[in-house]
Amino acid sequence: MYPALTGSLAAQSCPSTSRARRLIAPATLFALVCSMMGLAAAPAHAAYPDHALRLIVPFAPGGAVDGAARPAAIELGKALGQSVVVDNRPGAGGTIGIQAAEHAAPDGYTLLLGNIALASAPALYPQSNINPKDFAPVALVGTTPYVLLVRADSPIKTVAELIENAKSHPGKMNYSSAGTGSAIHLAGELFKAKAGVDVVHVPYKGASPALTALLGGEVDLMFSSTMEAAPMLSSGKVRALAVTSAERTSQFPNVPTLTEAGLKGYQVTGWYGVYVQANVPPDVLKALQQKAQQGLRSDDMRKQLANYGLEAAKGDATEAQKMLDDETARWSEVIKNANIKAN
Repeated sequence: MYPALTGSLAAQSCPSTSRARRLIAPATLFALVCSMMGLAAAPAHAAYPDHALRLIVPFAPGGAVDGAARPAAIELGKALGQSVVVDNRPGAGGTIGIQAAEHAAPDGYTLLLGNIALASAPALYPQSNINPKDFAPVALVGTTPYVLLVRADSPIKTVAELIENAKSHPGKMNYSSAGTGSAIHLAGELFKAKAGVDVVHVPYKGASPALTALLGGEVDLMFSSTMEAAPMLSSGKVRALAVTSAERTSQFPNVPTLTEAGLKGYQVTGWYGVYVQANVPPDVLKALQQKAQQGLRSDDMRKQLANYGLEAAKGDATEAQKMLDDETARWSEVIKNANIKAN
């Protein structure tokens, strides 16, 4: 910023204007002096971005999280002309990383990889004071369905049989998840509500232990990411009853959707988006959104996402905002109705 040219400074800098200064209002004089000096168009801050950015990921490295975060950081960095460093901040169901992003300086240099954890935080962790409205959308990165699995030796071969068995034996069947409040836990709770069944939730410390529990016969079923399910399906250790998306996935074209399998109105999609503090300067937000469209819609990005069972999103920042709004409303209701309490 240039110093204000008023008082003696203005007179010393531009002696010819000293008489005009006595006749013209101070604000008008300032504009005149600056115009004469060629300073009127001086920018308020340096061109953005002029140094590296960081992308906070509120989970530990691995799985679909890396599949979304690391390619996004690389491709967004290419588009911005600066490095984007992935900063994993796991803990407390994602709230530690979300709060770190929320409380960072709103200068556009700290981004958040948001997903269902951001949408569900207000209902699951009210004490965290996390508010999704404190974030503005940059872009939706990718989406993925979940897969409803049973063991290969299970007598249950269809969703209809699963629902019939659960209704005949209320409270006797159980399902595993990656922990209370995790995406696959909430997918299971929505299934229970839509199907009208009583199936017991058994939380584990991560998706891998939850899948191991299914394979070992500790639980009867689970919802799994497509990435974790793929090798188990290929080896014949599990059976896929349905996928949770609105349409069948190219990964498992022979597996029906839950709607096709008879559970009308059920649809859950795993998603990842890039967000930034809502109070960043408007020009910075616009630059981020424009560059994200350039980088995150590239062929390289699409290929990298596919390696992790993710499909590149087709929309822009508007889609990222709609996803966050819809998911916040949906999971707040599910969490309230199921009386889910975070550990």
